[in-house]
Amino acid sequence: MNGLVDTLLARLAAGEQGVLVRVHATQGSAPREAGTWMAVWDEELTGTIGGGQLEFQATQEARSWLAGGAAIEEVRRYPLGPSLGQCCGGVVFLAYQRIGPEHVAALRAELTAHLKPVALFGGGHVGAALARLLSTLPFSVRWIDSRDGVFPPQLPVQIETEHSEPVQDAVAQLATGSRVLIMSFSHAEDLDIVIACLKRQRERGDLPYIGLIGSKTKWATFRHRLEARGFTEAEMNHITCPIGVPGITGKEPEVIAVAVAGQLLQNLYQG
Repeated sequence: MNGLVDTLLARLAAGEQGVLVRVHATQGSAPREAGTWMAVWDEELTGTIGGGQLEFQATQEARSWLAGGAAIEEVRRYPLGPSLGQCCGGVVFLAYQRIGPEHVAALRAELTAHLKPVALFGGGHVGAALARLLSTLPFSVRWIDSRDGVFPPQLPVQIETEHSEPVQDAVAQLATGSRVLIMSFSHAEDLDIVIACLKRQRERGDLPYIGLIGSKTKWATFRHRLEARGFTEAEMNHITCPIGVPGITGKEPEVIAVAVAGQLLQNLYQG
């Protein structure tokens, strides 16, 4: 499954022309935040700026430009009131950009620069389901495993794979602010990654979420081993285990992925 950025880039690489419509700024209540975008093609859309009459009008204006109408060079102001048929009450400012194949490289960098980093340790079934889901959310994923040949050959642009042996060595190189998900093929590797994350937290304190897949029993066993290595109660409280939004108890990889992604979003927006 490819994300929206992949869809956009693939269409441009195939030679299509479009108009990129971005939420430049907002005032008051608005359906989407600044930075949100959609690509308008002759007959289709990629992404959304919130739907409703705002999106309908922006789409019409973009397609007029595509059809040879006047270029839209200024940022346009859209009050979300009776005149637009929306009752949000705020104001949205939209910027328009004509795009084609020559913009692929620049847009690849630009549209992924704001994504929040996630380090996903483990290329198993749950890891694969999570990677696919996270590629559709505001995250960039560094997907790490100690085994060769576990990653799919084609992945969305938001996902970068890495072979690391020993796997815990990758922790030191994670981007500042990374949210870490630990679900390797063995408990021994999981423990090594947890230890590396706690050591990094002790030194830098820059990992806002560290989630470990497993049961309460697994975490109790890990706690005893971590205590024996000198980690304090406060340090171990940085680990979330079990992971996922409470109350979602299904064991299917896709269900676990949804629960974990929901918890990551809670951490992102509450943080």
